[in-house]
Amino acid sequence: MDFLLRVSALIDALNERVGKSVYWLILVTVLISAGNAIVRKIFNMSSNAYLEMQWYLFSAVFLLTAGYTLLRNEHVRIDIIAGRLSHRGQAWIDLFGTVFFLMPMALMFIWLSWPIFIRTYTHGEISGSAGGLIIWPARLLVPIGFTLLSLQGLSELIKRVAFLAGAGPDPIKRHDPLAAEKELAEEIRKLAEAKA
Repeated sequence: MDFLLRVSALIDALNERVGKSVYWLILVTVLISAGNAIVRKIFNMSSNAYLEMQWYLFSAVFLLTAGYTLLRNEHVRIDIIAGRLSHRGQAWIDLFGTVFFLMPMALMFIWLSWPIFIRTYTHGEISGSAGGLIIWPARLLVPIGFTLLSLQGLSELIKRVAFLAGAGPDPIKRHDPLAAEKELAEEIRKLAEAKA
């Protein structure tokens, strides 16, 4: 189990690094969008390439941070039932959902998107819009994004199994969405007590 937990930690580190790196693409997207709008209004000229670049960058942010979002436990959930269960019960639901829903879906997307990327790349497909961009970089984002998501799904499985077997920490506690707010509130309380 120690080996698997080390593999899980490596996957977590990979998605953490990718997620934090891809943040910057949001700024690049905003700058391209603003620059395109300014050039269009001032000089009355524009390019479809700038619009497509915005779409490509948005796709990169969305696809490449899916694994990071799973790592941070920030995917949309419906906690009507799970929120009332113990952490062990929640771990069982996560385990079931990952095995029967997340992993099959992500692996299917990888399997189906790879040939589309290969065809697009080998044929040198270009956007149908005038002045459009080559398509293969956008198509490559799909298998890469779902590979990162699959790897993070595997990592989450390892952590849930380790927790249920008593060989690892509680992954549910670690991802408490209010943890940062609770820490800040505690620091403010300590500062107030120190001043009093």
